[in-house]
Parts: sequence; structure tokens; C-alpha cells
Amino acid sequence: MSEKLKVIDKEGWYPKTEIGRRVKNGEITTLEQIADLGKPILEPEIIDVILPNIESETISVCSTQRVTDSGKRTQFRVVTVVGDKNGHIGIGVGKSSEMKPAMEYSTRNAKRSMITVGSGCGSWECKCTHKHSIPQKTVGKEGSTIITLKPAPRGLGLAGNKIVRTVLGMAGVKDIWSATTGGKNVFNMAMATMNALDNINRLKPRVN
Repeated sequence: MSEKLKVIDKEGWYPKTEIGRRVKNGEITTLEQIADLGKPILEPEIIDVILPNIESETISVCSTQRVTDSGKRTQFRVVTVVGDKNGHIGIGVGKSSEMKPAMEYSTRNAKRSMITVGSGCGSWECKCTHKHSIPQKTVGKEGSTIITLKPAPRGLGLAGNKIVRTVLGMAGVKDIWSATTGGKNVFNMAMATMNALDNINRLKPRVN
């Protein structure tokens, strides 16, 4: 289940980067403007300000044990997806010897990785003007995992496994056909799905 993230106090935030300062001053108000500048998001607070309605959902929690001279040491690894269900999505990983810090690190890293998702209706079965799906077929890859996304007609829903549905849902995509090949690693599946969505921004518009 997704969780609404706490909104920061903008006045109490002291940006350390140029993008952060411009966001706080109101010169930059959207994620699209940052993307146009071609600069990375280094401060998660930037997302807190320009996307105050984002939510987070933990999609994977695992623990590992390492034997050291002082005994066994446990480390938690958390994968989190954040989004506003309106065209913006990010995925992050956090590691720590304690669960809470690992979750916080993963959320902060997810905010720093956020992208804009191009929506539309590219389904030949639908051809409506609503932005409920994606404009055309796209493919994303992460590790050995490959995700293929195809536009679907309105009302179909999200046809895919749980991880794909979670990522697409947080991005605001309502209808999709999807296919997964290769490895079943949760992080790779989530990232391959986000990479497929990000690739839409680089594709040439389809000519009907």
C-alpha cells in the first residue's frame, strides 16, 4: 500500500545546489523544467517542493548477514518506488544495518531519480484523446530483465506482474499491455519498467 510522504518546511530548507536554490526561489516549478536543463537532482528536497503530493511504496525488503571478527552483522536492503500518480516516477535503493534508515535512504534516492512519464493513447483499439496509457510501444532493460510495454484500450487495466503494476500505477498509467523476459529480480524489474517509461521521452512520435 502506498504512503503519502511528509511535506517539508520550504522556509527551513537551505539548498546546496544551483537547482535547489532556483526551486526554492520559485524560478523552477516543475520536474520538466529540470529535465530540460539536463542536470541531475542531487537534493531530494527539490522533489518535496515541486511535487508535494508524491507517495511512496516499498516493493522489496531483504536482509543479509555477513560474518566479521566481531560476529554476524545484518544489513537491510530496501527498494522503494515514489510517484504522484500523475506522470512522475522514481525508484531508489537504501542499505543500512537498521530497517528505518534503509527505508529513508531508499526514499531519498528514489526522489533523486525521478523522471517524467509521457502519457497518451497509442492503442489502435481505442484511439481516444485521453491520457490513460502510453503513446507507443517501448522497451526497457535492466541487467538481464527486459520489459516491453504496449498501449492498451481504456478499461483494460494494468496487464502485468505485481512489480510492473506498482511502478506503472505510481506513474499514473491506467491501461497497459506488458511482457517480461529474463531475470525476475525485483529491483531489475522495477528499473526496467521505469527505463521503458523513460525511453518514451526519446522515441520519435509514431506516424499513423
